[in-house]
Amino acid sequence: MKRAGQGGVSMTRASMVIAALSTIVEWYDFTLYLYFATVLSRVFFGGGGNSLLATLAGFAIAYAMRPLGALVFGIIGDKLGRRHTLLLSMALMTVAMLITALLPDFQRIGMAAGYLLLLLRCLMAFSVGGEYTGVVAYLLEGADKHHRGLVTSLASAASEIGALLAVGVSALTVGLMSRQNLDAWGWRIPFFVGAALAASIWVARSAMQESPDFERQKARGTVPVSPVRDTLAHHRAAIARTFAISALGSITYYVGITYVPTFLSSTGAIGEGMSLALSTVAAVAVILVTPWAGALSDRLGRKPVLVVLALLCAALPSAMFAWMAHGSLWQVVFAAVVLACVAGGVSAVAASATAEQFPGEGRLSGLALGVTMATAIFGGVTPFLAELLVKMTGWAAVPGVMIAVIALGVLPVLMTMGETRPRG
Repeated sequence: MKRAGQGGVSMTRASMVIAALSTIVEWYDFTLYLYFATVLSRVFFGGGGNSLLATLAGFAIAYAMRPLGALVFGIIGDKLGRRHTLLLSMALMTVAMLITALLPDFQRIGMAAGYLLLLLRCLMAFSVGGEYTGVVAYLLEGADKHHRGLVTSLASAASEIGALLAVGVSALTVGLMSRQNLDAWGWRIPFFVGAALAASIWVARSAMQESPDFERQKARGTVPVSPVRDTLAHHRAAIARTFAISALGSITYYVGITYVPTFLSSTGAIGEGMSLALSTVAAVAVILVTPWAGALSDRLGRKPVLVVLALLCAALPSAMFAWMAHGSLWQVVFAAVVLACVAGGVSAVAASATAEQFPGEGRLSGLALGVTMATAIFGGVTPFLAELLVKMTGWAAVPGVMIAVIALGVLPVLMTMGETRPRG
């Protein structure tokens, strides 16, 4: 089966499905590292008083490599083709996870184990940097113009499947063995699973077609020689709009979903086990709402859906965080699901809305400059900042206020931008 992509060129459904599902790997790794942070702190940093902080600091340091990776892979994708960048990024992710699974631990080589782990985290973050934007661009360019919102939103939905897979593998590994065996060798199992998953997707990707939009560029001789320079020269406003949309998507996801288990545990609202169970419910909610929001943007347009979502982000999160801190169990569940649905909706529509800000020529470089930079600022730092402000002020609604402030700042950009949904 084939479907018409941009420029009328056909793309197989198999290529589209492989691309959509491949974000599973990056979010599997992202979630796995956070869920295994306490285990990794013992294995690689000796389990001392500062070992967990060192493990989390390594995650934060590596996160800074994502914008650089997005820029490098964006240039490759804009000059050599989307398929090339997707194959290379997945190959590096496979290598990084496989070597991580084979690393010697602290007992064997001391602090060198922690340094090697950090080095591999940086390699993983670098390769992941170009992964999401590359997938979104590929899906947008291969989708029928009337279903771009739905098709590109599948990248966000698939990422949550990766997170759920990480939760399942982690829980199974921890539950089936003693702590001694877990620290000795059991921790390697989830990383071997991740490496096998990444390798299988790389094999599947090798059969993918090239993006029809890039084929159009080659046929017309419009492939950019200097995509970053051209994008900065001609699309600065588009980069700013993309940054704003992604800032809202990042803070709603990283504070409204990722930070919630930590918030619930630190405020004493519910225990750690229940917090992780609630995270699973939130992930399922995101998977369900994401394609619906993407399809809605195909019918109504990206702009009106994003404006409504921004208004919800300004109005709801403060009350939801207050409920989670002081409400009943059902109020906690309701608030967490509401936050997850809003964040999932923003991510779903942002996928197509950001990619449509740029022409095919230089699209990946534009997304790297806008999307990934915003994610690095409003994703990597905001959970830490939210926890710090809650501790300093004692005000449980502070994380929601953070989301509201960004939503109100982004709202004028959304209201004044042009509609990007194709017409006709």
